[in-house]
Amino acid sequence: MALADLESVERAINRLSRAAKSGDKQQQARLRLAEKVASVLADGKPARVCELTEAERPWLKELQLITAKPLMYVANVDEGGFQDNPLLDAVCAYAQAEQALVVPVCASLEGEIARLPEAERAEFLADLGLSEPGLDRVIHTAYTLLGLQTFFTAGVKEVRAWTVQHGATAPKAAGVIHTDFERGFIRAEVIGYDDYIRYGGEQGAKDAGRWRLEGKEYLMQEADVVHFRFNV
Repeated sequence: MALADLESVERAINRLSRAAKSGDKQQQARLRLAEKVASVLADGKPARVCELTEAERPWLKELQLITAKPLMYVANVDEGGFQDNPLLDAVCAYAQAEQALVVPVCASLEGEIARLPEAERAEFLADLGLSEPGLDRVIHTAYTLLGLQTFFTAGVKEVRAWTVQHGATAPKAAGVIHTDFERGFIRAEVIGYDDYIRYGGEQGAKDAGRWRLEGKEYLMQEADVVHFRFNV
């Protein structure tokens, strides 16, 4: 994959070299980035390990390189293999060098958990020293790698989870539900998830002073429970 990416970057370098001759500073900066990435790829390393400035990160995305994509390893271990496991340690060291993440799971345990009644799963996991099933850890790690977070809308008939990027504003989050919500955004009624559960829903959170109105500049937080006000 690194060799395939190197071919793509070399083509970009040829194209950018011609454009940079005009003196365009932006094209010159992109050329320097491409040359930096090419050097990393030529060493057989993935593009994701290349040290970039904040300004360079969007340009790297434009190159659409396979080895620049986030990577996660799922390591299947036995029941006692979560701690003091040299094989798992080797996988973690390899992943760290690639700026990737590792999620250890035990497939046999996951099978047992899946067959248990919902009420018994928490106790079973606690006995194993685990806080959640391996599948949940894989999902959380994937969200972390992709820079994603979840918010909720809760009505009388249904509760729904929605996915947005970290750093998304309230109008952007509203647009995930419907473009009209973003276009006509007025305000967002927001309750933190923990407060929503602790106080028994919207009215309880309001009574406890944990309900708030947020405007267009509000940055969504993980697990916000939101009602969007809009007008189109």
